Amino acid sequence: MEEKFDFENLIAWQKAIEFVDLLLEKTDKFYNSKGNFRLREQLDACSSSIPMNIAEGKGRYSKKEFKQFLYYSRGSINETVTVLLLLQKRTWLSLDDYILLKQKAMELSKILNGLINSLK
Repeated sequence: MEEKFDFENLIAWQKAIEFVDLLLEKTDKFYNSKGNFRLREQLDACSSSIPMNIAEGKGRYSKKEFKQFLYYSRGSINETVTVLLLLQKRTWLSLDDYILLKQKAMELSKILNGLINSLK
């Protein structure tokens, strides 16, 4: 059996990985189009930082630090949804895909809130 890091057992991290994977799938057309490099880079940065902050926070030495990284992760969700809205408004992302991704982001945010509350 494959060994795992502690963060890999967290539902929040697992759901964040699933969210980013779905986001990349749904924005593939956008990634393959020419131009829009700034939004592409921003979407990559903010979406990938969601699971990365969860993982980094889990590796810290205190619940307080872990909780702070969960707050960063939650902020990155909000940033990601903002970029997705901009893509949708430019019709680089379909309305259906935007609604689906926003729903998944909201679910992930609720999971993070639950984890944050459990650390208090």
